[in-house]
Amino acid sequence: MIFGALFLLTFGGGIASLCTLRPEWLTVEGLHERMIRLKIGVTSMALVAWVTVITGTYVLHPWYRAKPPAGTEDLTNYPRSLLLSNPDTADLHKFAMEWKEHVAWTSPILASVAAFIVLYYGNQLIVDRRLRWTAIGFFVLAFSAAGVAGAMGALIARAAPLQ
Repeated sequence: MIFGALFLLTFGGGIASLCTLRPEWLTVEGLHERMIRLKIGVTSMALVAWVTVITGTYVLHPWYRAKPPAGTEDLTNYPRSLLLSNPDTADLHKFAMEWKEHVAWTSPILASVAAFIVLYYGNQLIVDRRLRWTAIGFFVLAFSAAGVAGAMGALIARAAPLQ
């Protein structure tokens, strides 16, 4: 939840900075201040995305995939096994979880591309509209991928929450 909140905040700040980075709207001092904020925002979003995905994959995911001891009837503490034990929820694992695991990794990759564009091209984003829109596109795709992964995770957590 903490990483998700940070991700939303950094996305909001980054997208606002990218969309309003226009020489006709700001003074030279305003553009300089905006570029600093933009670089911090997109870099923070990429870092938070990486921390979130790595934490989910290597800290939370092993609990999800834990195998119950032989003969265990109460699968409440074993979410994957709980989902697979019921034909009505098996697809949540077979489709949603498997897809979520993969789409989640695209978010930090796309956020890193956006951060690279901002850090590498810097002030050129102010005058090059296509470059700015390319960065915005990668930024929005990163956010969208995280949203899809989060929605899939919410569906799975509702059916088989980690205890």
